[in-house]
Amino acid sequence: MGDSSFLDRMLLQLRSTCKYYSGYPKDLGPSKVIHFTSEREFVQLLHQGYPVVVAFTIRSNYTQHLDQMLEEAAAEFYPNIKFMRVECPKYPGFCITRQKSEYPFIEIFHSPQQAGNEGKVQDPNVTRYSVKVVPYNYDMSPYGFREFFKRQGVRTSDPK
Repeated sequence: MGDSSFLDRMLLQLRSTCKYYSGYPKDLGPSKVIHFTSEREFVQLLHQGYPVVVAFTIRSNYTQHLDQMLEEAAAEFYPNIKFMRVECPKYPGFCITRQKSEYPFIEIFHSPQQAGNEGKVQDPNVTRYSVKVVPYNYDMSPYGFREFFKRQGVRTSDPK
């Protein structure tokens, strides 16, 4: 009887301290993943100055796993990096502009800057911006996102 209680204590300790133990459901609190509703909201999110990880998805068995990984990564990197999920069947216009044919895929948008006029006469009420877009092709896990951000030079925490 003493052995089983020791084992239980050991497993509880492992679950509470090991960051990458994935065999037990984690309590992540309320969802930090933003669901896409409009391009205007997306632009406002970019103007907050944080990198935005956007997952372009369709409903399938694989996207359930992807959703779980996005939740974990969003909880880990909140509030310095925002995570957004776009359901492409609901918002086909936004997804088609990305010119991809295979779903799901992830892209990271960061560093919005006001774009110069390209020689065209345009409406003075419209401000154009350029945004760096980087395709994500690493492991779908918080660890994969951390390594990707490190290689891309994206700051994942506040300076101390």
